[in-house]
Amino acid sequence: MKKQINIHAVIPLSAVNGPGARLVVFFQGCARGCDGCFNPETHSFDKKDLYSAQEVFERFLTPGAEGITVSGGEPFMQPEGLSDLLREARGRGLSTVVYTGFTIEELQRDEVRKGCLSLIDVLIDGPYEEGRKETTLLARGSTNQRIHLLTGRYGADEFYMPGRVEILISKDGVITETGFGKVTPKAVNE
Repeated sequence: MKKQINIHAVIPLSAVNGPGARLVVFFQGCARGCDGCFNPETHSFDKKDLYSAQEVFERFLTPGAEGITVSGGEPFMQPEGLSDLLREARGRGLSTVVYTGFTIEELQRDEVRKGCLSLIDVLIDGPYEEGRKETTLLARGSTNQRIHLLTGRYGADEFYMPGRVEILISKDGVITETGFGKVTPKAVNE
């Protein structure tokens, strides 16, 4: 049986979390403790919503998504689940973008985490640093974070987004904010 992933929230289609229209999955759980983190409600390791990788795609993937963006919390604190999710995305022909507070060098020193790198098209690494907040439309939280193009699928210029924050309204009236500001990846009217 595949690993269950503890997920904070899922946004079926976003235009500000990487190139094109993207399925965005926010993992639950992070012990990094970055000051000023955009998503502090994702830090607890308490169980939120558990899904297998296949269930994520069956439930949330919508037509028009060109890829998946994974954020958190910290995705690499659930490396087996992350690997399953990325492998499933690749099997469906989707591109993969992952945000992490770890540096790529830290990930390469851990064999389990390192194994995920071969499944990622673009890795945005490094802890969020509140004093170095990104002020352009580049898809990162702070200027110390690096964009690693691990495959030839995207160029760095494709990580300039049409905006920093996106407000989405679902068919049933749920309002969700996402992006690179003081927003939360959850329904506003929950």
